[in-house]
Amino acid sequence: MKQPAHRRQPALSNPRVQRTRNHVLATARELLLQVGPAELTYALLAERADVTRQTLYRHWPTRAALLFDLVLEGPDPGTYPQPGTDARAVVTAWLKSMRAGVSIPAVRSSVLAIAAQADHDPDSARALVRISEDRHADLNKLLEPSGIRPSDDEFALLYGPVLARLFLDRGEVTDAFIDAVVAQWLTTLQRADAPR
Repeated sequence: MKQPAHRRQPALSNPRVQRTRNHVLATARELLLQVGPAELTYALLAERADVTRQTLYRHWPTRAALLFDLVLEGPDPGTYPQPGTDARAVVTAWLKSMRAGVSIPAVRSSVLAIAAQADHDPDSARALVRISEDRHADLNKLLEPSGIRPSDDEFALLYGPVLARLFLDRGEVTDAFIDAVVAQWLTTLQRADAPR
């Protein structure tokens, strides 16, 4: 049975659809800075992006889906690392890339909004889990040549201190801080691998 037009997902392979999507995401980033995540409504976004609300709902059935894409499809700060055999270099570059990504105001606002809504909104809770899973999968790909495949707990031990410094302490994540986190993380991995 053919799906009704109002429920069909847009064909992302279509250049026109991709342009519309990119335009809406760019407009949403601008609005986030102007009005904040709580006031970023589909009505306002549709008006400013000059699209229909139906278009928005086709691309992002929920607000959490929109915020999720604002996080993962944010502007490229140009710092994403390459896979490599030197785990220390790869992980350090990955954390610096994460720092650069969340320093983009719209990405930072989106992450905080998703986290704030996760306790009472199942879509936001799923989006938060998907962000973590996506970042974990990417790190595992980067670390493949090194033979290291962090578990979920090991992954949390790596990014947790950086997010705590950024979002809880509201402190600066310096290169020295990242180096210390990586050194401690690698020590923890070595202890876990040591014979008992």
